[in-house]
Amino acid sequence: MKLPKAYTLKEISELLACEFVGNPSQIVTGINEIHMVEAGDIVFVDHPKYYEKALKSAATTIIIDKIVPCPEGKALLISKKPFDSYNWLTQHFSPLSTPAEQVNQFIEESTVIYPNVFIGKNVRIGKNTRIYSGVSILDNTEIGDNVVIGANTVIGHFAFYYKKKPEGYERMHTCGGVKIEDNVEIGALCTIDAGVSGITKIGKGTKLDNQIQIGHDTVIGEHCLIAAAVGLAGCVRLGNNVILWGQVGCASDITIGDGAIVLAQSGISKDLEGGKTYFGSPCGEVRDKFKEMAALKMLPDFIKGKK
Repeated sequence: MKLPKAYTLKEISELLACEFVGNPSQIVTGINEIHMVEAGDIVFVDHPKYYEKALKSAATTIIIDKIVPCPEGKALLISKKPFDSYNWLTQHFSPLSTPAEQVNQFIEESTVIYPNVFIGKNVRIGKNTRIYSGVSILDNTEIGDNVVIGANTVIGHFAFYYKKKPEGYERMHTCGGVKIEDNVEIGALCTIDAGVSGITKIGKGTKLDNQIQIGHDTVIGEHCLIAAAVGLAGCVRLGNNVILWGQVGCASDITIGDGAIVLAQSGISKDLEGGKTYFGSPCGEVRDKFKEMAALKMLPDFIKGKK
């Protein structure tokens, strides 16, 4: 998430009422979680296991729970509860809106919107797009030209991203958005979550069937084909021309290469190379999986022969 203007490190520390390490005039231009950080961003870390990852990330400013050696050119904000400080900042700069705040909308006249569609703030919809009844298009969504969105689909809902605390789970405040490029078709009853602080993206020409879940900050390439009941977790990366058949499930932070095909009911738990066909749970190359299945069929006879 980009801030409405540039702030100094000192100004951010005053907002959080915390100490800092670094140049007080250092510029802060955005807030992002670790998967999406860029230069100028703030990120948080609250466990020693992840200190190095945060300190070596592209983020320029790190909210951290203790003073540690600070890399050159970076800064630290010292907070007893980094997650809470981060969440406070995102809510401060991007508070939840209300239905009355349907502002900064731009919708081309050639777009057709059926009854009972809700459109939030900071939404742009391109030419010749068709949006069917019951669709909810929430804040910070950009939709291109010639897009079709099926009935009762929800675009831009909260990211499924929680911090476990003694009193229960607390959601990381969602301040990102969704970008749907030209010529995309989305079926009925799909859910596409907003990025936590970045953008969930559906590439041009991609087609989604009904009842598909796309997690936060996932990026789907161009001309992909995704069948019904597929579920993609957050921060998944699909290349171009990927095909996922029905009921495929994919864990978070996975990359699938260009032209990969994953057969129905497969479970993806690690990165997949492009240009190959996969099957199974955990999925592997289809020929290897079929050989494994054939071997398993022979196992009962093998065991009988041993007796």
